[in-house]
Amino acid sequence: MAGVVWREIYKVVGDTNTKKVDVPDLSNKEILVIGGRGFIGQALVRKLVGLKADVVSLARTNSMSARADVGARQLSADIRDRSALSSVLLGRKFDFVLNAGGYIDHSLFLEGGRDIIDAHYIGTLNLLEQVFHSDLKGFVQIGSSDEYGQVSAPQREDQREAPITPYSAAKAGLSHFIQSLARTENFPGAVVRLFLVYGPGQDYQRFLPQVIRGCLANKIFETSEGTQIRDFCYIDDVVDAILLAMISKEAHGKVINVASGEPVTIREVIGKVVSMVGGGKPDFGKIPYRAGENMALYADIKLAKQILGWQPAITLDEGLKKTIAWYRGTLKAEESV
Repeated sequence: MAGVVWREIYKVVGDTNTKKVDVPDLSNKEILVIGGRGFIGQALVRKLVGLKADVVSLARTNSMSARADVGARQLSADIRDRSALSSVLLGRKFDFVLNAGGYIDHSLFLEGGRDIIDAHYIGTLNLLEQVFHSDLKGFVQIGSSDEYGQVSAPQREDQREAPITPYSAAKAGLSHFIQSLARTENFPGAVVRLFLVYGPGQDYQRFLPQVIRGCLANKIFETSEGTQIRDFCYIDDVVDAILLAMISKEAHGKVINVASGEPVTIREVIGKVVSMVGGGKPDFGKIPYRAGENMALYADIKLAKQILGWQPAITLDEGLKKTIAWYRGTLKAEESV
């Protein structure tokens, strides 16, 4: 397994901002994935199993569903429960830890925001207590573009965050805490700040799956005016960036944007899906914009190129076609049951 090559890493030719990264042998490395049955977590588990790593997937529930990938050991605990987490991880030491746990929720503080803070900030503190030891080689915290709040685009890692919800505030707080541990206690932690991740297997409640499903059913579906500018990055590219951050010593103590770096409006993306599917009728303007929503949220990805030797390999059109094909097949399978 020495010298494993990920196609996406080496695709760039003549880009002076991108360097070649040596990928170590991950076989027999013990890697813990928090949230291993979520969209991003499951994709990470699948990739790591393919690289012959010894993968442990931790989720809140012990349901052995289709998301419980063969090849990974399954553990169950709510990371907010310090005692339960300590019990399931007792005596275990991991080479690498990837924290893709938690959930996206933009509720205000008085409308359930405290629960969101507990799920992200307090839960991650509990996790750090269990996995931070002298032999830990890498820890990746999954951050969010929501941490930037109303910061002007393209968003850069050296800009001061301006979170507007408990979710984004908890994420921003963790970014700073990981960095402080790296500075003061030699913690091998990095934060990958994700923008809009999409691809096969994403929950139907997310934006693109809802649009794709509406188009496949040739239905009228409500949406906002769609003038928001966003940055979409395909799941396979995101997984490669996360794993590069995991193995890169240069990434320790850094916050790194992971995105396409290509701005596109929500209306444009919906139009692409409608055209590719050949159906669907978006009813623009029926859904109001979220209070405080940043209308231009897209990334500067120079740091990811420089530190990780990474840039996305899959274009938006390619990714949308792959994603639509997956949902088309999934819906047909559901209809035949």
